[in-house]
Amino acid sequence: MEALRIISDEHRNLWRILTTVNLVADEIEAGSKIDGNFFSSVFDYIEQFIDRSHHPKEDDFLFRILRTRSTDATAILDRLQVEHRNGPENLRHLREQLKSAVDGDLDNTAFAAALRIFSHGLKNHIEAEEKEVFPLAREILTAADWAEIDGAFRNSEDPFFGENAKAEFRELFHRIVSLAPESIGLGAQSAGRLQPNAAPDKMDVVLRVSGMESCYGRIKALKGISLEVRRGETVALVGANGAGKTTFLRTLSGVQPLSAGSIQFCGEDISKLRADMRMRRGICQSPEGRQVFGPLSIEDNLRLGAYTQPKNQVEGDLEMVFSMFPILKEKRKLPAGTLSGGQQQMLAISRALMGRPKMLLLDEPSMGLAPLLVEEVFNVVKTLKAQGMTIFLVEQNAFAALAIADRGYVLETGTITLTGTGQELISNEQVRAAYLGM
Repeated sequence: MEALRIISDEHRNLWRILTTVNLVADEIEAGSKIDGNFFSSVFDYIEQFIDRSHHPKEDDFLFRILRTRSTDATAILDRLQVEHRNGPENLRHLREQLKSAVDGDLDNTAFAAALRIFSHGLKNHIEAEEKEVFPLAREILTAADWAEIDGAFRNSEDPFFGENAKAEFRELFHRIVSLAPESIGLGAQSAGRLQPNAAPDKMDVVLRVSGMESCYGRIKALKGISLEVRRGETVALVGANGAGKTTFLRTLSGVQPLSAGSIQFCGEDISKLRADMRMRRGICQSPEGRQVFGPLSIEDNLRLGAYTQPKNQVEGDLEMVFSMFPILKEKRKLPAGTLSGGQQQMLAISRALMGRPKMLLLDEPSMGLAPLLVEEVFNVVKTLKAQGMTIFLVEQNAFAALAIADRGYVLETGTITLTGTGQELISNEQVRAAYLGM
């Protein structure tokens, strides 16, 4: 039933976008200017992803096989497939209304109403699939049926749904978030591009932690933690508030004293090295709560991230960051404290990237962000992962973290209680009950 998980993930992304469209419709109705570039990016995503890939995949596999197993499914599938077929025409009509609104031939209130009707229709469509089709599919489809359906949805060579297509969809989503109004997105004037993919290099062990303990006075916060991270892996550490996740990262970075145990990084014992020396070895952290230097300019914050790097490569690295997040370039001379929460999070991640990390530490990167920006943070992590970067991700949002992780660890009151691949932990009943609300 892997296909249903994939479809549900896509539904969540689309739902976030549709919710954003409704919020922007409210702003338009209140008198805000219509941003044609933002809406074009939304419509491109729906056309290229939903209408050309998502819906045809459902029709050709899930819906087709479901029809052969149950006549009860006919009515709902007929209705949904009519909506699939009508999708491109509805979108074309909405593009025409956008042009009329930008040209001044359609007033803001009418365009806002058209946006709400469109998003309401797609949300109803998603709810029908989730509440009517999926339960029936789980009940009546056979193991052989799921093997065929799941195989199609997992096919990384699929021209419309393979790895290259998924990277393209991430770019489309990145464009939406970049151009979305600052209240719900990044608010940039241009969209920027995520960096091209590179083949991940998964080889030797980069980090090996053995028996780590750390204390606050007499209170032992970490109790003999052992874990490892291999080159090119994304490893997630999940757990509730107070479990010790941030303490682990602080101890790993050298900010929090190590009471017992050892830390090996790239074959070297760094247990007794100062925090700055660990950073020079290639451990770069984006801390919880962003912790940007508010009075300093955005550019100075980024340059501070590169203070261990040769000066001749800093300008090129700045341009790399600016190409990903144009809003940082547009506001590069402004104090970092003037940025929105989402913009500060992108600055914190970018500051860590300026250090050219051998291992990137991300501490609660989605905390306190709007839903559209939460998805964008994980979108960026997926792109860095695809480039082969080694990432250690600490997150309270367990589902999102484990969904993109190669492996994960569950931390409870300073102790590792479970470990496995990301998908194994998502499927674990204990984890689902404690952290996924399932």
